[in-house]
Amino acid sequence: MDLSYLSFNQITTNEQTLEEVVEACVKTGITWIAPWRHKIQATGLIKSAQIIKEAGLKVSSLCRGGMFPAATATERQQRLDDNRRAIDEAAKLGTDTLVLVCGPAPDRDIQAARKMVEEGIAALIPYAQEAGVKLGIEPLHPIFAGDRSVISTLGQSNTLTEHLASSQVGVIIDVYHVWWDPQLYNEIKRSEGHILGFHVNDWIKVTNPLTSRGMMGDGIIEIKKIRQAVQLTGYTGPIEVEILNEALWKEPCEETLKLIKTRFMEYV
Repeated sequence: MDLSYLSFNQITTNEQTLEEVVEACVKTGITWIAPWRHKIQATGLIKSAQIIKEAGLKVSSLCRGGMFPAATATERQQRLDDNRRAIDEAAKLGTDTLVLVCGPAPDRDIQAARKMVEEGIAALIPYAQEAGVKLGIEPLHPIFAGDRSVISTLGQSNTLTEHLASSQVGVIIDVYHVWWDPQLYNEIKRSEGHILGFHVNDWIKVTNPLTSRGMMGDGIIEIKKIRQAVQLTGYTGPIEVEILNEALWKEPCEETLKLIKTRFMEYV
């Protein structure tokens, strides 16, 4: 796989600052980066944008917005306000994609929570359009339905995108979350024209579902087959390596990036 597609998702080296990650990307010849909001906020938005720009890096996406469902109207409004700030941050950083992790049900009513997700995204569309930022709905593996997202399949994300009927809305496909789905390849085809991002990693033995993602090639996912299906839809954007793994976080950032380049070429 051509390394020009490789984007380094910052959470893969969660213990480093944005400045350290940017420096490592430059040293290893990686030209795309995908920062996370908590790292941007730690560095400061203006300084973060300056660091990335001066390094000559391109920003594939910003993670994350979303978390729409809440128990009260006041809380839901606060979530929308925070998403508008996230849209502003994405625009300032120079990316046109905000990744949405849509949020869990606050009161066991999963159907109501899914309605809140759709209503929340719909409310953001005019603001996102004005800012030139697209909203990428990322389905998470069903194991996260109770605490992170009631959107669990690519099919749900596609249906939401179709209901919202806006060029500002699309889907994010992360192999960790969708590899198991028997409808995956049909849903990838259905995603044609509205795929806003593609993330790679691997499924290894799960100890903590959040931080048990593996380096490409260490697990069981048919990454290359999924990537080929995504690109057959016409997607030509960057491919983010996003690996949440506590053991990997302890490794030197530059060494992790070198390994990622090797595995990207072999398994993606």
